[in-house]
Amino acid sequence: MAIYRNIQIDYWQDGFILDLTPEEKYFYIYLLTNSKTSQCGIYELPKRIIETETGYNRESVEKLLERFESYGKIVYSNETKEIYVKNWLRHNKINSPKVKKCIENELSKIKNKSFINLFLQQCKAENYIINIDELTTNDEDNLNDTQIQVIEKNIKKQTGKGLATKKANINNKGNYNEEIDKYKILYEQNIGIINNLIETWLYELYKEIDYELFKHAIEIATNKGKMNKAYISGIIKKWRENNIKNINDLNNYEYKIKNRGGKNGEYKHKHSKSKYAQSLEDEDEGLYQKPTKEQLQAARREFEELTK
Repeated sequence: MAIYRNIQIDYWQDGFILDLTPEEKYFYIYLLTNSKTSQCGIYELPKRIIETETGYNRESVEKLLERFESYGKIVYSNETKEIYVKNWLRHNKINSPKVKKCIENELSKIKNKSFINLFLQQCKAENYIINIDELTTNDEDNLNDTQIQVIEKNIKKQTGKGLATKKANINNKGNYNEEIDKYKILYEQNIGIINNLIETWLYELYKEIDYELFKHAIEIATNKGKMNKAYISGIIKKWRENNIKNINDLNNYEYKIKNRGGKNGEYKHKHSKSKYAQSLEDEDEGLYQKPTKEQLQAARREFEELTK
């Protein structure tokens, strides 16, 4: 196995790569260059190793693997802990006899036989010739005709499903990226830099509340001079508790609160009043409160000084 992996310079300009999030770009390039990669693109990669090398937890690793499977870029076997990187051969095709021999040797050690069939199909599509007689001889004790037919049937089924899923993802991914980018841009312009945790948080917000409501939360934080994630999260948490997901929900909620009077026509909730009305009442409380005993004594002393 080579101690390096080639990445073509147009990798970053690839249409698929351009649509990925920074986290996805990092993970995909990890799958192409990690220490377990092989010459054929099929290799054993336990999730524990991925956790150790990338720093992601198990939940994130599983989520990313599932995501790239849905994109039609990989196939992962939980049973054998092997991964097949699709289209690997297209970008790493080397006609050297030594390399081909290395590939044949790697294929003979693969546990998931359906991966071998997928690879051979790709070889045929890419007109890449390798000696499969040796592979067939080595595996004839492990696979009979019935098993081979079952494998081929499953491959066709999985491939068809993968193509359908990939097509759906291609149609939806552009809209998804455009929408989530609006949240990111708004956050970066008003709050600060986005890291992985904040990106995950924004993604959750994107699924739960609409963009205009998120924008309104930032406007409230701006008016209060509290431009930080914690304060904005607090605002949105209160909205969630009242099942508020968009501006219309918020307007309806505020209207109901405003018109829900208490005893003697008083508001039940302080926040149901307008900011202007509330500020006047707060000011009145400060100006027209009953003077304390100390204030009266100080006033008498000042009066006596003036009348001497």
